Amino acid sequence: MAVDEANKPVVFTKHAREKMADRGVSEKEVVEAIRIGRRERGQRGLWQYRLNLEYQAMWAGKLYGIKQVAPIVAEEADRHIVITVYSFYFREGTRK
Repeated sequence: MAVDEANKPVVFTKHAREKMADRGVSEKEVVEAIRIGRRERGQRGLWQYRLNLEYQAMWAGKLYGIKQVAPIVAEEADRHIVITVYSFYFREGTRK
């Protein structure tokens, strides 16, 4: 029986969980990025998803308006395996 693509389970590697903690990203944000984010072909047969989220909070001592969550995923027939996760923080209306 085929697994519905939109509802495939999301599995996290130990490395991905460590990077999520380091980079201020929750499991819920990663799953949301995979479910509704922009999908891009990555290196070595992997996929990258990107999702911009309203943030309006402090990170590393600075106020940011947007947080971009970017998981790197190995896709299998029955699940998504999150290999690592990147996050990028943006101030609204600024160039840097």
